This record gives sequence, C-alpha cells and structure tokens, in this order.
Amino acid sequence: MRRTLKLGAAAVALAVLVTGCSDDEGGGSSEVEVQQNEDCATRTQEARDAGDLEEVSLQLQWVSQAQFAGYYAAVAECYYVDEGLDVTIVEGGVDIVPQDVLASGDVDYAISWVPKVLGSIEQGAGITNVAQIFERSATTQVSFKDKDITEPADLKGKNVGSWGFGNEWELFAGMQSADVTVEDINLVQQAFDMNAFLAGDIDAAQAMTYNEYAQVLETVNPETGELYTPDDLNVINWNDVGTAMLQDAIWATTEKLSDPDYEEQTVAFIKASIKGWAFVRDNPEEAATIVADSGSELGQSHQLWMANEVNKLIWPSTNGVGVIDEDAWAQTVDIALNTENETGATIISEEPPSSAYTNEYVEQALAELDDEGVDTIGADYEPIEVTLEEGGR
Repeated sequence: MRRTLKLGAAAVALAVLVTGCSDDEGGGSSEVEVQQNEDCATRTQEARDAGDLEEVSLQLQWVSQAQFAGYYAAVAECYYVDEGLDVTIVEGGVDIVPQDVLASGDVDYAISWVPKVLGSIEQGAGITNVAQIFERSATTQVSFKDKDITEPADLKGKNVGSWGFGNEWELFAGMQSADVTVEDINLVQQAFDMNAFLAGDIDAAQAMTYNEYAQVLETVNPETGELYTPDDLNVINWNDVGTAMLQDAIWATTEKLSDPDYEEQTVAFIKASIKGWAFVRDNPEEAATIVADSGSELGQSHQLWMANEVNKLIWPSTNGVGVIDEDAWAQTVDIALNTENETGATIISEEPPSSAYTNEYVEQALAELDDEGVDTIGADYEPIEVTLEEGGR
C-alpha cells in the first residue's frame, strides 16, 4: 500500500531543489527552487532519510511559469509527500519534446498538449493521457481594433502570425471552418513573443491567454503613454469558434500502466497534482509567488495574471479536474485527422489507439479527494482581478 505522510502547518520557508534541463533559449541545464515551509521541509527530509518516498520525475513542456503552478504548489505544500512521492520537476524548453522524454523512459510523467502527442503516438510513442488538466484551450489570435478582425473570415488578406511547431492547428482549423485558405493570408513565422505584433508586422498574432496576451497589456501604447488595455484589442477565441483542442494533460508510459506499482503511483501523482491545482484556485497570489520564487524569469504581476488565467482553463470543472471529456477528445482527434497546415500535412492519418487515453486513474484519484473533502469541481469559482505592471513586474 502507498505510504502516506500527514504534514503539519508552516513557519519558515526552506528550499527543495527542482531540476531544470533547459532555459527559454534552449540553453544548458539549470536548477530552480520550490520553497517549502519549515515543517514540510523537515518532514520531507525525514521521509527521504527513512526511505518512505518514491522518487518520481515530471517533465514540463516549457520553462518555469505559472502555467504549471499546480505542480509547484503540490511540491511546496507537500501534497506529493502526503502521497509518498518525492517529485522532481524538469523544465522544458524549445529543444525539449516532453512526450519523447517520457517515451524514452527518462521521466515518469510529462505535461504536453494532446494534438502534439497524438502525432507522437502515431509515430510509435507508447504513452497515455491519464489526466486532462486543462479543460479549455488558451490559444487565441489577437489583433488591434483598427484591423477589424473579429472572426476567422476576417483573416483574409491579413498578415497572420503562427508559431508553428505544433501550435498552429486551432488556427488552421478555424480558418478551414471559415473557408479561408493559406493562399488567402500572408502567413508569418511568429517568434514566441509579441514583438512583431507590437511593431505592426503582424495583423493577427497567436497568443496564449495566460502569456502573450498579457505581454501586450504590459506594454506602453505610444499614442497614449499608458499601458494597452483589452479595449484596444480584438480576440478570436478558438473555444468560441468551435476549433479548440485539448492542451495540458498528464501523460504516463502505457506499458508501465500494466504494473500495479506504477498504477498506484499514477493515482497518487494525479491526486496530489489536482490538490495542487485546487490550491492555485483558492490561493492564486500565493501560487504566483511560489512560481516566481522558483527561479522563473517572469515578473510577479505576470505570474499572477498567468495563474488567474490558467485557473479559468480548469475551473469550474465539468466532471472533476482531469477527467477526459469524450466529446472534447473526439473534436481534438477530428481536427488532428482533417485539418491541413500550410504544408498540406495533418497531425495524424488514422484514429489513435484506445490506449491514447484513460479515465481509470483520474477517477480513482477524484474519488479519494472527494472522500477527503477536496473540491474538485469548483462550481463557485470566480477569477480575481489582476493589475498588470509594465513589463510584467
């Protein structure tokens, strides 16, 4: 049976090292620190010394930021240790493909978008979605009001930014739904920032609600001398268009799921992770601080914005955080099969195997959390108001 430690409340912050393998420029290795309170850190060390913890590694799909706040919170609040796990978080970067790291056996779990992994599964990666953390998509296409771009049909004749690298499919599906072809637009290779958009080189730029959209709002409008506001922008939200695809999910190794010990570990990992996300929902300011203090290069107001926006992707949860909705899965698969990008390629050429996802382990985790009185639905969730500072300070 899984060893469980009950951890007490806090006093002084201590640091638990979390390994990072890449920075946002795809550079060398780095380490970040997740702060634990004194009691939690002491108990963690005692459990390590006693051999009561299973070592578990989690590969992120990007660098340290509040997009992953739930996992950092689960470390900081000792939710993983409560479940007998000693979790190491591995940062991602431009040269890191999380599902490949997982499939190669270098980590125990990974965070990645569903469409990106579907392609890897078709190419032979034996991994399974065991918890769909983000229920909604955060991908948008952002434009200034004077461009009059309010729906996909308005993209015709415009300079349209796309990151590529597997981030483009909702855009192309939205265009396809409006009979807009690649020949109808000027497709611009967009960097992972909003500089070209702010310079006027891109009319409609790709932006995540929790990151690049905020970058615009953290920038001074040269015409007013004040920060840009949402009133200056139009946003095409792919959830509203109907071409949203499932994004951040927890992936496990399919073959290892036949091992009872790994199955038990998976339930424990999902349970603690969801508890971490419930903490972020109820304590967004503290969660943002945990991430900011972990060594992230993003500022405090930007981290708080991100935590708040990520909460909106999770809460309220329709069926309990992590449950894979069959309709949302089917929509993602349909787009992956039938949407072509600028090269004429699709993500996959055939339906993914039944092993591509399962609700077995998340449902066990949710049942345990419900028994412990943890709110996994968040029906009364309301986002907070966040004031961004220039540059995201």
